[in-house]
Amino acid sequence: MNILEFENKHFGVEDLKEILPTMGHKLTVISTPLILERTSDEFDQLFDKAISKCNYDAVFTFNYSVVVSKCCNRHNIPYIAWVYDSPLMTLYSYTITNPCNHIFLFDSAQYLELKNGGIDTVYYMPLAANTDRLDKLTLNENIHHVFDSDISFVGSMYNEKGNFYDRIYDKLAPWARGYLDAIIAAQQNVYGMNFLEDMLSGTPDTNRILGELMRVEPYTPNADGIETPAYTYANYFLARKVAQNERTALLSAVSEHFTTKLYTHNKTPDMPHVINQGAIDFYDNMPYVFKCSKINLNITAKSIRSGLSLRIFDVLGCGGFLITNYQAELPEFFELGKDLVAYESMEDLKYKCDYYLKHDDERMEIAAHGYETVKKFHTYDTRLIQMIDMAFPAVK
Repeated sequence: MNILEFENKHFGVEDLKEILPTMGHKLTVISTPLILERTSDEFDQLFDKAISKCNYDAVFTFNYSVVVSKCCNRHNIPYIAWVYDSPLMTLYSYTITNPCNHIFLFDSAQYLELKNGGIDTVYYMPLAANTDRLDKLTLNENIHHVFDSDISFVGSMYNEKGNFYDRIYDKLAPWARGYLDAIIAAQQNVYGMNFLEDMLSGTPDTNRILGELMRVEPYTPNADGIETPAYTYANYFLARKVAQNERTALLSAVSEHFTTKLYTHNKTPDMPHVINQGAIDFYDNMPYVFKCSKINLNITAKSIRSGLSLRIFDVLGCGGFLITNYQAELPEFFELGKDLVAYESMEDLKYKCDYYLKHDDERMEIAAHGYETVKKFHTYDTRLIQMIDMAFPAVK
């Protein structure tokens, strides 16, 4: 197949450049931030110019792009989108029903929501790792000196000044603050289920809460979209506040007992025991964190309802040992205690960190088995074969 990919500084593009040609496909990549727009005459012209030069069998993007779908639909070219982000507002654009679309979602709960709603352009597809690339990265004394740690976490702390929930908090009526604080605290301690959106819809009382949110921070749905205010406030306001609270609490707790490094673009003055290393490059350095840390943590954002975040595949694909929060889809793809370890609470996390730091053989055995599972079942080439077979059954 001859595939055209549009991307905007996406970390997966290099893996596709490496893997698709080995599968017998040709890939052309065009980089442009215009794929983030919902309407763009400039992108339409860019797209038309690209396809006028070559006949493409399909167009590909990571995440779903409204402008790409529109152009593919206009030219009757199949469009493959592999979604790795949640929340993703573009999935609620009317264009999701365009017959050109083949949209692969990593979160089965979201897939089922859309599929059961009559959307027949969506498929379920977990994420993956490029173990061939990661295997080529070798360690030396200098790398160990920089990246060795008892515990490491890579990810956003969602504590930017003026984040959505903190920005509106003082403007909310006291009764609304009490309700929202309560559901945020409850969600922080519940793993494998996201109920934030449900708590903002369906009853007169929840509708009153939603109305208060809309009063202090008005939200106008996209003209071409069907996303609800409950979805928007739950996932862009409340879920991010849960992530901020949860990640701060968990990292603070483990850092009081173990050497803990954090790789993030956020400042963290409220976590004095955490060693904040700043942001890290996905390709060049992040794999070394996973390879050199005795324990890698994954703390999934609550906006991912059931799916497995990319970080799980990243860590295991590097041969790193992983302790992650429980997600509903974990047992479908990995054997708990054999491929990775899941925690159920803060106390459980602290206990498991202590246990596995004291039991090197068990920790390394689990890391090795998790790596073999990813290498056998969850690589990019495996996923790409699955997607092409599902989107184009006649293509082998």
